[in-house]
Amino acid sequence: MMKDNSRTWLVYAIIAGLCWGLWGVLAKLIAEDVSPYLNHVLFSIGMLCTLPLVAGRCRVSQLNKRGSIWGIIAASFAIGGNLAIYYAFTSGGKASIVVPLTNLYPLVTILIAVLFLKERLNLFNVFGLLLALPAILLLSGYSQIFTNPAVFFETVELKTWLWFSVIAFVCWGIFSAAQKITTNYVSAQWAYMIFIVVSVVIALGFLITGQAAFSLSRRSIMIGSVAGILNGLGVLASFAAYKSEGKASAVTTI
Repeated sequence: MMKDNSRTWLVYAIIAGLCWGLWGVLAKLIAEDVSPYLNHVLFSIGMLCTLPLVAGRCRVSQLNKRGSIWGIIAASFAIGGNLAIYYAFTSGGKASIVVPLTNLYPLVTILIAVLFLKERLNLFNVFGLLLALPAILLLSGYSQIFTNPAVFFETVELKTWLWFSVIAFVCWGIFSAAQKITTNYVSAQWAYMIFIVVSVVIALGFLITGQAAFSLSRRSIMIGSVAGILNGLGVLASFAAYKSEGKASAVTTI
């Protein structure tokens, strides 16, 4: 599954993008029925369904402290981003705007990759950066800055859903960079297993503290769990892409 092939990382990156795109749409469908915390619980339940894909490939001898720490860091930022996007949805953000807006997080990853991971930008990355910056303003509904800047700065109002979208944008950007570092020390399967453990522990914390009251329809449970499966598969595919020698700046761009 993790053969070193120059094309393999690209396939995994595309799979991750497709899974996360579908996850964003499904998460929006139940955003009004469940809280962000309960949404995370459903996400964790869905991820548990993917355990058979990796459990048999994890060997204790392959695990190490450094990889575990980076895995925990990656998972924590990913979950923080997930909660933020759930809040963006419940604060009135439209999936057609919030999902593509937050999916510009590779800007953050590329910045980290260049400054700290010493990766070099190619022409594709540079072109993407030039397009992404104005895209953020267009998707957020503030295109008036291009047509009438004076009026824009007089009337601009940063809405709650946009702030949460920005938080998700930053968290996911850091998460992707941490993913790459994690796979430098452990296998993609172990990195994913650590992600699941952290997710489940946080979900249990929400349930124990009463922040995630488990009272919802069968429809919401089903959609939330399927969304969790898709999100989990996206995470696994992205770990596989990094382990297959995919650069952080390239994988996140895809």
